[in-house]
Amino acid sequence: MNLHVTAVGPLATIQDLGRPGWMHVGVSPSGAADRESHRLANALLGNDAGAATIEVLLGGLELLATQATWVALTGADCGARVDGRAIAWAGPVALRAGQRLRLGFSTAGLRAYVAVSGGVAVEPVLGSRSRDTLSGLGPEPLRTGMVLPAGARPVRPTVDAAPAQRPSPDALYLVAQPGPHMDWLLHGLDATHWQVSPDSDRVGVRLQGRALPRRALRVGTELPSAPMVRGALQLPPSGHPVVFLADHPVTGGYPVVAVLDDTSCDTIAQARPGQRLSMHITTVRR
Repeated sequence: MNLHVTAVGPLATIQDLGRPGWMHVGVSPSGAADRESHRLANALLGNDAGAATIEVLLGGLELLATQATWVALTGADCGARVDGRAIAWAGPVALRAGQRLRLGFSTAGLRAYVAVSGGVAVEPVLGSRSRDTLSGLGPEPLRTGMVLPAGARPVRPTVDAAPAQRPSPDALYLVAQPGPHMDWLLHGLDATHWQVSPDSDRVGVRLQGRALPRRALRVGTELPSAPMVRGALQLPPSGHPVVFLADHPVTGGYPVVAVLDDTSCDTIAQARPGQRLSMHITTVRR
């Protein structure tokens, strides 16, 4: 079964759970920016959690089915329709041959996930079907005219919907653990407030707000490059933090003052430019 791409919004890429295990040769794990939404979309169709989905930035994607199949949409609610008829969010939807799935544009949240029964079966690269936007590794971003193969023969889902929470347009609450360089800060991070910068993408989210000053003995100090992880909160000399997302570089030389937990990584991946958030530090793993 194939899906024909008949329209694309700002950006749509193929993503799975990434390609871990290659950082020693300079390859980031990449994968879905909002992993929980990706997993949920697959679970609704009975797919393996690692099956490839389509990650859609803001909306605007349109797909034409060549055979009957099932799809599920999670993440940012884009007001999706099939042949003009509104369809459920976070629930399996049957597509007949010749029907068109069209995503509008989200008003809350940044990324929607489209799963198809059997997964999107493009050719894997280094064991993953994820597009790494920083290195250019993996399947090309979707464009009009592309044909996407789907996986195994579709099986009727056994659930009607999931009690999932849509991304919020309100201020976000993020939880992080202290990073290895937390003691570089003159003041702590707990209960700090920020806004999401428009200069953000799948590589990282830049935060705007009050600059975080370093302790006097750390001003002008340089660090050797060290391995980076998803959720790392780096502090460049400007004092405005950057949160690394899925396509982060494998190393970095700025101090890491905190590391977001997995849930908060998914949350900030849905944050829109200008959205407010607060940062809270905990020493307990969640």
